[in-house]
Amino acid sequence: MSDNSPTPFDPRAFRRALGNFATGVTVVTAADASGRKVGVTANSFNSVSLDPPLVLWSIDKRSNSHEVFEQASHFAVNVLAADQIDLSNNFARPKEDRFAEIEFEPGEGGSPVFADCSARFHCEKYQQVDGGDHWIMIGKVVAFDDFGRSPLLYHQGAYSMVLPHSRMTRRDDSQPPSSHFQGRLSHNLYYLMTQAVRAYQSGYQPRQLSTGLRTSEARMLMVLESDAGLSTPELLREVAMPVREIDEAVANLKRKALVSDHDGRVRLTAAGLEQAEDLWSIAQEQQDKVFSAFSAEQIDTFKTVLKQLISHVG
Repeated sequence: MSDNSPTPFDPRAFRRALGNFATGVTVVTAADASGRKVGVTANSFNSVSLDPPLVLWSIDKRSNSHEVFEQASHFAVNVLAADQIDLSNNFARPKEDRFAEIEFEPGEGGSPVFADCSARFHCEKYQQVDGGDHWIMIGKVVAFDDFGRSPLLYHQGAYSMVLPHSRMTRRDDSQPPSSHFQGRLSHNLYYLMTQAVRAYQSGYQPRQLSTGLRTSEARMLMVLESDAGLSTPELLREVAMPVREIDEAVANLKRKALVSDHDGRVRLTAAGLEQAEDLWSIAQEQQDKVFSAFSAEQIDTFKTVLKQLISHVG
């Protein structure tokens, strides 16, 4: 028998095979005229058409939530960010009131929408199509929100995150050497430092963003080590961001229960400490990778130079 012969059809094997197709994760919500709200975690979301703007997802015909989706005039597709696993689990498991203790606001037609998502699509119900043991729900997008956060993925039965492919991030050795380091630029320390930082960030920042946190939020968590509580002036000094961005980052992190704010001082919660440790692990892995070619003595000298620059250059 050929190695390429099709696998005998088995529902469980079929599900496992489908799991090789990585998808995003959404929570689709709706509310009917009486105010009943429903929400289900779905990875069947997909685009259909640009003109008119149509999207689809599917729901099990046995689902208790289908009645509300069928009666509602609209539904909302909340595309989850990488740090919203708890929200995904909340709407994936049987629960009497899935919206209890969940922050949301009403979208089009009263469909609940959540903060800190990667994107949100507000849809007018367009068509319901019979799809075997599922109903295929097609919606016309009447509004959308693009927050640009790294999305949560689902692959082979487990949550995953987006990372740039190594072939897209490594230098193309077939290209001729750059002339940027010739002449006076090769002796300009400021130019060399900025180029070094840019090269370092090209590998580091995508991994940091893959957590679903914005750069400002990740930086905030990383300076709030252990139980250190920092005031706004102290945060301003440590993270080097405008006050407006600091206030926005603190508000977002408080909403996610990653920090608390007492007596004007911001502190990590237990969940925030865990997230900060993940961020520091990413930072350490990148540092080890970049500086593996240098001796401990060279690295210590490099640190000394940087610290003296930070302390004395004004």
